[in-house]
Amino acid sequence: MRAVVLTEYGGPEVLRLADVPDPAPGPDEILVRVDHTAVNRADTLQRKGGYPDPRRREFEIPGLEFAGTVEAVGSRVEAWSPGDRVMGIEAGACYAELVVTHERQALPIPESIATADAAAIPEVFLTAWDALVVQGGLTSGRWALVHAGASGVGTAAIQIAKAIGARIAVTCSAGKRDACLALGADVVLERSPADWVGELKAAVPAGVDVVLDVIGGEEANRNLAVIRPRGTIVQVGLMGGGQTPVNLGLLLVKRVTWIGTTLRARPLEEKIAVCQRFIAEVLPLFDTGVLRPVIDSTFSLDDIADAHRHMEADANVGKILIDV
Repeated sequence: MRAVVLTEYGGPEVLRLADVPDPAPGPDEILVRVDHTAVNRADTLQRKGGYPDPRRREFEIPGLEFAGTVEAVGSRVEAWSPGDRVMGIEAGACYAELVVTHERQALPIPESIATADAAAIPEVFLTAWDALVVQGGLTSGRWALVHAGASGVGTAAIQIAKAIGARIAVTCSAGKRDACLALGADVVLERSPADWVGELKAAVPAGVDVVLDVIGGEEANRNLAVIRPRGTIVQVGLMGGGQTPVNLGLLLVKRVTWIGTTLRARPLEEKIAVCQRFIAEVLPLFDTGVLRPVIDSTFSLDDIADAHRHMEADANVGKILIDV
């Protein structure tokens, strides 16, 4: 099969296509013919050597999500048959024509969603829902703050918050405000250089209940400034850096819960549990039209380096898809 293989770390130019052996499914796994994948921030970090696949492999293939059809099934698989449309997340290896995944980690593609668009769903909607609802405890009537509101996770988070009856404020870069408002954001704050903390305090004087932060860095103290007492900050990413002075006094006085989380490093059993709950609680909302994938652009696998450049330019609103 063709795949993007990392033989060295560096800029987008190190992403090279190669012919590699086809993977084979184990007894509880399915082999998926990947039609489409997507670019995530974790992929750019992996390319630079900062976020390697936790599984030991003979060669390193990036890519965290896929959409396609079942090619073959393991001897104990009962949920899937060849030809079924599936999507899902993996710890890596999705920048390829074939990928193997556990049968209970795979997600059915909603009937109303084209396979090409389905690759925009798994990573960002699972991440946003798990962070805001499962771990953050966001419920109807409460306020969430989500950073990078126009990103893949951000656009998913806005929709999920509105779907459960919550209210949401987002930060974003200049020029992306209208896109966030169109998705349903209640308050949109320009992250820099504007004083978004002051604006948010004026809009939500009591403070927000849950913060989903993919930035880190200087936003850490700002999060503490706007979170309500006994609120929850869920740290999902560190685009702005992982080292920063923190006002621990606010953390103590407000009795804040601060959760660090990733999907990639979790044990298989935890990933299966999250995926199965997502199937029951979230996937039906795509067929009713409450949720939809937000797609910025599509590149071919041959142009994977350009897709990474596009993401690193922070030019996208929603997902950057790859036709495999």
